[in-house]
Amino acid sequence: MSEQEDLRGRAQQMRDKAKDLEAAADKATDPAERKRLHEKAHRLEAQSEQASGMASGDIYPME
Repeated sequence: MSEQEDLRGRAQQMRDKAKDLEAAADKATDPAERKRLHEKAHRLEAQSEQASGMASGDIYPME
């Protein structure tokens, strides 16, 4: 497996995990837990976008 394929796979895994966390946050009854899960999902989504950019050859990290 090439490095690009590996980065794409990790980016997809992070996106999938972010979706799972968003779903869990939507079901959470505790407001603090809901907020924590949403924040973690957003961080993972940002990381997946950066990894995806790196896989496509973009040398500049997203900010």
